[in-house]
Amino acid sequence: MPSSVPTITFIGGGPRSAGILERLTANKPGLFDGPLAIHIVEPHEPGSGRIWRYDQSPGLLLNSTAADVTMFTDGSVACAGPPVKGPGLAAWAAGVLDGSIRDVPPLEPHILEQLRTLTPASFPSRQLQGKYLEWFFRHAVAGLGPDAEVTVHRDTATAVEHSQLPDGGARYSVRLSSGTMLEAGLVVYSLGHTDSQTEPESARLADFAARHGGFHAAPSYTADVGYSAIAPGQDVLVSGMGLAFVDLLVLLFEGRGGHFENRPDGGLDYVPSGAEPRLWAGSRRGVPYHSKISSTLRGEPVGALRYFTAAAVESLLEAHEELDFRAQLWPLVAKDAGYAYYRELFTGYPERVRGGWDEFSARFDALDWYSREREDLVAAAIPDPALRLDLEALDQPFSGCAFADHAAVQRSVVSYIERDLNLRTSPDHSETLALFSALLRVYMELGRLVPQERLNSRSQQAVHGWWHGFFSFVDSGPPPHRLHETLALHRVGLLQFLGPGMWVRPDEASGRFVAGSFQSPVVVDAPAYIEARLPPPSVARSANPALADLHDAGWGTEQLLLTSDGPHSTGKLLVSSSHEVLAPDGGRQVGLFAVGPWTSGWGAGAFARPGTNAAPFRENDALARRLLTELAAPSAAHPGTGHPTSSHLLSL
Repeated sequence: MPSSVPTITFIGGGPRSAGILERLTANKPGLFDGPLAIHIVEPHEPGSGRIWRYDQSPGLLLNSTAADVTMFTDGSVACAGPPVKGPGLAAWAAGVLDGSIRDVPPLEPHILEQLRTLTPASFPSRQLQGKYLEWFFRHAVAGLGPDAEVTVHRDTATAVEHSQLPDGGARYSVRLSSGTMLEAGLVVYSLGHTDSQTEPESARLADFAARHGGFHAAPSYTADVGYSAIAPGQDVLVSGMGLAFVDLLVLLFEGRGGHFENRPDGGLDYVPSGAEPRLWAGSRRGVPYHSKISSTLRGEPVGALRYFTAAAVESLLEAHEELDFRAQLWPLVAKDAGYAYYRELFTGYPERVRGGWDEFSARFDALDWYSREREDLVAAAIPDPALRLDLEALDQPFSGCAFADHAAVQRSVVSYIERDLNLRTSPDHSETLALFSALLRVYMELGRLVPQERLNSRSQQAVHGWWHGFFSFVDSGPPPHRLHETLALHRVGLLQFLGPGMWVRPDEASGRFVAGSFQSPVVVDAPAYIEARLPPPSVARSANPALADLHDAGWGTEQLLLTSDGPHSTGKLLVSSSHEVLAPDGGRQVGLFAVGPWTSGWGAGAFARPGTNAAPFRENDALARRLLTELAAPSAAHPGTGHPTSSHLLSL
């Protein structure tokens, strides 16, 4: 293409970049006419990227069913661009098998076997999801038309340089680790989950382990950590019981040759290989994330949110300069969650309640969630206290508990997991699904309804911290069978629970890590310690060279919140509501955009459930339209670039 062709360079080519490409495809006919050059800088396979790459354990699964995964912006999405129909993961798998989807490279035998056994309710492997994402990327590229050219650079971006244009715009050069320079009018940082340099405390623990011949794994993506130094039979402390913990169990047990067997009574046993360690696991809550739900609703559909609405938020914004999430927004969220939960109880299980739904809901409407009157209404209508929704107890299940000994901790955690599985997999407790659905709606709507800049600093911390953690704990847990496997590992003695409020410290006298719980007298020690969680975001200490350069060059800055203790950095890159990179003085960096969990935006995944007006699709559409509008302006026709021989070229 001529060097004057408008050019976009994406730093990162995973599923989020693929989603933006699809929106560029959909919006281009109405917003941009003429040739276009797009560069994708991605060291892994484009579409799947690092997290969903094929080169990982086949035992690692999605925590979503095949029916709940799509990359297509369907008609439910409230966006300016046109919706595009396309297969979600389940339909794509069926299409590959029946030949209706043909543009798929030959698949490995075990992937083909997964396709044959896949159902909409299956939890697919990440390897299979990666194949879907790679197909989607190629599909999006093919839709751009003959006047667009996409070049994939299997390389890593290390820096971005820019020069000012006479009209006030900018021209950028993206430096790759191979030494190649790519020129672009617009640059989009779309990197997904990135690593950070080791935090000082984790570095101190790693040094301790090295000096004493032990093992320490700092927070990281579990699939990228090497665990070969952990010996069979070795005791290992594990902090964190979320999704990284579930992955760890897969890698250290089935990944070392053990296997699970179904018992005649329907239970599950683990048969060790002899190569496994013994884990001692704890966390702040002391229990794993809640299981995904397999029940279906019995009662009336819940419908749209009733209290946390655009009108309610607008009313608050008119009355207050700044909003407080916990004081003003959370009560509306909680009431919507309660409304959905109790509606399912009343309309699906009338034998479990007193009175009718119409009478209850009319009275519920008029009461604040945090009011004695609402509590009295629920107590009178729901005879069984165990069926009354207590969101604080849900968030902190062992709050106020003092465990007498190790056995008490084990009984309590096991009982909690068993009850969770019963509530979420039994057909007789679909009220948990109604709660799940309401919280998911709120999670998807929060960024659309509430301008982030109108939240006070305390609330921005709460949204990115407590609210995200609570939502993940309740709605973003593992497949049910993973919790059955957790219990089986416990029964065979290879997994012990430390309980809530876990603490860990290095002991120089013994050369071992020591751990316990603030709510239990039990103290254990081990030569190995794994921090099973992702590292917190930090642009200043990013292990990604392009992000580190963005910060070090002074073009981007971390988001600062003013707290009672002074300025506090969230570690996230400060971006505008339009995903523009903002300079330390708050000015926008013309032509630089960033999207992903490491930015100060509301944060959304790369894919979502079909038909849910999903936040990532709304964001992708808005960003794609912004990029096309910028390119369509006469001043945006900045030089493109040639095509180095080290790149994989897709010419359309």
